[in-house]
Amino acid sequence: MTGVWRRIRRPAAVLAGVWIVFGSSAWELPGRLFADSPEASEVTRSASAPVQESGHGEASVDEAGEAEDGHGLEISHVFLILIAILLVGKLFGEAAERIGQPAVLGELLAGVILGGSLLGVIPPSDTQMGEVIHVFAEIGVSILLFEIGLETDLKEMFRVGKEAAAVALVGVVLPFGLGFLYWYTSNPAIGIHPEGIDFWVVAIFVGATLTATSVGITARVLSDLGKMHTAEARIIIGAAVIDDVLGIVILAVVAGLAGGVAVGVLAVGKIFAFAVGFLVLAVVIGNRAAPYLFNIVDRMRVRGVLLVTAVCFALLLAALADLSGSAMIIGAFAAGIILSSTNQFDAVVERIEPVADVFTPIFFVVVGAPVNVWLFVPGSEDFSAGVLMVGLILTVIAIIGKVLAGFAVRTPGINRAAIGVGMVPRGEVGLIFAAIGLREGILSNAVYSAVLIMVILSTFLVPPILKQMLQAGGDESGDPMTGDAGLPAPAEAMALTTLDPGDTHVDRDPSSR
Repeated sequence: MTGVWRRIRRPAAVLAGVWIVFGSSAWELPGRLFADSPEASEVTRSASAPVQESGHGEASVDEAGEAEDGHGLEISHVFLILIAILLVGKLFGEAAERIGQPAVLGELLAGVILGGSLLGVIPPSDTQMGEVIHVFAEIGVSILLFEIGLETDLKEMFRVGKEAAAVALVGVVLPFGLGFLYWYTSNPAIGIHPEGIDFWVVAIFVGATLTATSVGITARVLSDLGKMHTAEARIIIGAAVIDDVLGIVILAVVAGLAGGVAVGVLAVGKIFAFAVGFLVLAVVIGNRAAPYLFNIVDRMRVRGVLLVTAVCFALLLAALADLSGSAMIIGAFAAGIILSSTNQFDAVVERIEPVADVFTPIFFVVVGAPVNVWLFVPGSEDFSAGVLMVGLILTVIAIIGKVLAGFAVRTPGINRAAIGVGMVPRGEVGLIFAAIGLREGILSNAVYSAVLIMVILSTFLVPPILKQMLQAGGDESGDPMTGDAGLPAPAEAMALTTLDPGDTHVDRDPSSR
């Protein structure tokens, strides 16, 4: 214990200093920031609807502390919240690494500390300020998936396509089936059953919340460990992308059930076709257009034009994916895959890293913010032994379903257990599913809390376990997809040395472009 304290005492001292500096001002902000009503946040979601035209204006401009532009946001508040997120996230990430854990675990814990159940620095997502912070988080996860796409060899991804598809399919069907059967057969008595909602709809919704996978958590661990070039990583990322496509379909179905709409096979097939079609078209068209675009950019002299163009390209595909009914992270991932084949690949990889260092931690801190720690504290107002027990059972089902999915891989020499564990985190995707159920009145508060416990535990358990499994496995067995003992195929060797985070021989472009 003394050794652990020696490792974290300096980050702890700095954190205490942050508390002292901000204690008299920043920590008082949430009370003012959270004054935004849910109705106001709905106005924020519509870019064309100003506050004064919303029809909800019970509070005056002065009472809400609104700026003269009528948006109800003070830039200084946004800055202070971002400062807290970035500094505390990095400090906890440092502390996590000093005790041998992945930095992402520290960032998630920082979100818990800054979240509404403790310090309340990060505002709820249903407020105007929460919407703004959520935008920064979405940029962060999009940049992360863009980086992952840059580190992904499309040919190698296709080589593990069958295994990834099998993992994704089993990882959706098995947790859903187990969750549905558990809820339908046991009917846990942990709350009032929502009036007017068929019990089987509740069981379907609970099963659906278990199907999600948060690729961001696992991808960050793999990237930090320098394991993105392994067959396990390619299968996990490929399966997670497929899982996101399936998740979009499931989300549309359960949202239809929530609204009382009959969801037919044709409608589901249309949603699936749009989600898959976007990814295929984006990669095919992008691979043809991107080289011409970036060769033009390469001849420009203005400072930072290559980085700006690359970021805009990633955000554009993310936005187009969202508009087409797919997931934004799929668009950002596709952008990375496309740019990985351009002549400017090395320069893009080098320049995008500082951008990711700023935005990506915001996403992980925000993911940890909704965690209600009082669900686990006996004697607190939110604690319920029954809810905790149901949450633990759902967590076990969620973990078993995804871990067994890893064993759908038939290729010998691959760490199937690590693949299964890598698919376990639910993260923000699980929260979205649960929030829809609560908002539509399908899930009671008690059931929502149980699902939230499952999301929390499945997200926080994975980083340390996955790190231990991957480090224990090492590279001695090599990559069974290439046949080499821990070395990539010759055709990939130069690219992979550039991609390895531990490599110090990356060609540096001296230009300021």
